Amino acid sequence: MFLIRDVFHSKPGKAKELVKVFKNMANELEGSGVKSTKILTDASSSYWTVIIESEVEDINSYLNMAHSVSASTNKEEQKSETTDYRDLVTGGYREIFRVEWGLFLYNNSFISLSDYWFSIQR
Repeated sequence: MFLIRDVFHSKPGKAKELVKVFKNMANELEGSGVKSTKILTDASSSYWTVIIESEVEDINSYLNMAHSVSASTNKEEQKSETTDYRDLVTGGYREIFRVEWGLFLYNNSFISLSDYWFSIQR
C-alpha cells in the first residue's frame, strides 16, 4: 500500500476555493483504485497550504489516473465546469510513501496492516 500526499501552496486567500475544486475532483478518484482520500489545510505550517492525501494499492494505476486528471484540466469543457486548480496555486510537490506498518479500524477494533493482509489472503 502507498500513501500519496500532493501538497499545494495556494495563492493568498485562495485555499478555500482550492479545497472546493479538489472536492469536485475527488469523485474521479473514487473509481480509480484510491482507498481513501483526505483534503487537508494547514493549521500551523506555511500559509495557504492544501494537501490531498490518498491511499492506493497500486502506484501505477494512481499515476495513470493522475495523468488523466491533469490531461482533463487542459480541456476547455473541464475548465468551464470547475476552476483550473493551476490558476489557484503558486507551487507544490508530491510525496509518495510505502506503508510498512500501521493500525487502522477494522470491524470495530484496531488491527495492524500486516494482520489485515494476512486475514484477507486466506
